[in-house]
Amino acid sequence: MSVKMMIIDGQADFRSLLMHHVTTHWPDAIISAYDPIEAGYLPDEFSGAGNDLVLLGNDLGDRDGLSVLKQFCKTPGFPAVAYFGASGEEAAALQNGADAFFLRDEIRHDALTIQLSDILVTRRRVSATGSLFVGDAKTGIHPLIRGYRFIEKLGATAHSAIYLAERESTGIKVVLKVLQQVPDVSESIGAFDRFLQEYELIAEIDHPNIVKIYDLGVGDDHAHIAMEYIDAGDLKRRISAGIIEPDAVSYLRQIASALAKIHEVGILHRDLKPGNIMLRADDSIALIDFGLAKRMRLRMELTDEGEIFGTPYYMSPEQGHGNGVDHRSDIYSLGVIFFEMLTGEKPYRADTAMGIIYLHAQAPLPLLKPRLARYQALINMMMAKNPDDRLQSASEVEEWL
Repeated sequence: MSVKMMIIDGQADFRSLLMHHVTTHWPDAIISAYDPIEAGYLPDEFSGAGNDLVLLGNDLGDRDGLSVLKQFCKTPGFPAVAYFGASGEEAAALQNGADAFFLRDEIRHDALTIQLSDILVTRRRVSATGSLFVGDAKTGIHPLIRGYRFIEKLGATAHSAIYLAERESTGIKVVLKVLQQVPDVSESIGAFDRFLQEYELIAEIDHPNIVKIYDLGVGDDHAHIAMEYIDAGDLKRRISAGIIEPDAVSYLRQIASALAKIHEVGILHRDLKPGNIMLRADDSIALIDFGLAKRMRLRMELTDEGEIFGTPYYMSPEQGHGNGVDHRSDIYSLGVIFFEMLTGEKPYRADTAMGIIYLHAQAPLPLLKPRLARYQALINMMMAKNPDDRLQSASEVEEWL
């Protein structure tokens, strides 16, 4: 059973932004978006039934957001409410019953999702021992996972933990990703299925620029994936240090080749960014993190319109506005990355995520400096606002080069 949320606000871009944050953290979330200005104000007897959480913005036309919040929270059985308001409204919002308060112009993804997760856990009365990942207290690796020696913990999310480990049979260092399945926590079920699908998608592919998968293990209450350990850092760090033109072109060729392969077998990445592109010691590229990838048929449009995934700096215009996307959205993201590799700068910057999404859709195409003018046509063809005007396959990148 997926987590269910309702977003209420009169600004379409703000609703899309919240949808992006929610679906990035809970990709299987069921979300209803409501515009009280266009659709009419919700009646006083509105109970929020069927939702786990209501995200209420303060842009409600001529109705006062705090008054609406108070009405919601005094309704018996009303779900938890996160209120998105202006500076100075926090005390009143919490006094009127909000479970959390956020400044609508200063939303930070990690802080938002952590707090929303805490609200959901509290409301559903999940005990501390029922957390989504329960590992061995000493090593942090699930006690049922055999054959690996723990080295260090690399990170964790709400559903999984990531470790550097050594495979005992070979002595090879691997990245071990572990997910705990807890049947009593409804949102973990979809996460568990997605975890297995992630492995199945990657395991189908044998390509030098896609991370290698060594092993999959599934237990009654957990799963793990052992994958290639890449120790030369990610492309984000390399860009920060500065990339010379020949290397930028080489990396572009390798990433495009990897994209062409995953598109060929029917996979759409949807979260292509420098942090998901790793560098091996021999300077070869490895595409990682298919947690947002989704199998698709290239001859059909995706039917998940209204969902936003990925990172605003690298989102295609159609992805940023929650419209249907196909493999050409990945090509747009690759164009953004190529521009950043060549210049060291992102093509579009704004003070808010909404502002970045707007610029991707409306701002002129970014221009390279004269010394890089030979690549301008390629940038234009990868970052065209209309997908029909872009390169139609990742394999065309090599042809243009």
